Amino acid sequence: MKKGVPAVIGFQSEPVARTLEREARRVGAPPIVAGRDFHISNENGRLVYEDERGLLDLPLPRLAGRHQHENAGGAIAALRAVAPEIPPAAIEAGLTRAEWPARLQRLIRGRIVDLAPPGAEVWLDGGHNEDGGRVLAEAMAEFHDKAPRPLALICGAQTTKDIRALLKHFVGLAREVVAVPVEGEHKSWPPEEVASLARAEGMPGAAVGGVEEALALLSTRSFDAPPRVLIAGSLYLAASVLAANGSLVE
Repeated sequence: MKKGVPAVIGFQSEPVARTLEREARRVGAPPIVAGRDFHISNENGRLVYEDERGLLDLPLPRLAGRHQHENAGGAIAALRAVAPEIPPAAIEAGLTRAEWPARLQRLIRGRIVDLAPPGAEVWLDGGHNEDGGRVLAEAMAEFHDKAPRPLALICGAQTTKDIRALLKHFVGLAREVVAVPVEGEHKSWPPEEVASLARAEGMPGAAVGGVEEALALLSTRSFDAPPRVLIAGSLYLAASVLAANGSLVE
């Protein structure tokens, strides 16, 4: 935060937002606070943004997950604060063309997709902490409401991350957790320990030597419909999956 430079404070818990606004005022950065100075809503499949400059009726972000609506709101607020001349058409283009590998990225084609159970959806996310787990679980629950599929979680993480905090958000949601190591990382959680943590939370847990083995294991399962497979827990794991799949962005 810098004196005289607007500080856009996105959608946060009340204590966090209050702390950030207090710091902004301390340094002389005019605060622009979500929920007070700008608002977003989802109306009829459109993202409606409103601030003191008016209302924008926009397409939903290309990036998956309802949390990306809030992120888009913060980005639009920042743009309008520093470059109010940017036309709505440019904002629309940004929302519909944005690409962010390993952030609820659906893998459409490639080696990893080919190894998945027939007809499966394969999603990839680098989320590795409790908030990441919460957002991912909320997104998977929303996907399930729209198009029900059994969910299988392939998970690998570093020991510097609280993997149990991530896993707990998938209780009652994930049909199975398959734990894998993070290749090339000496601080990777042993898959057996992650699988044990999953079982302690009441979810079936298995441990294998890598993502390809995990997909092979899931292909032997008798799901009542082609599963939705989420690979998550580490940006390092996500990078290796993208490399194995043969492309960075789909």
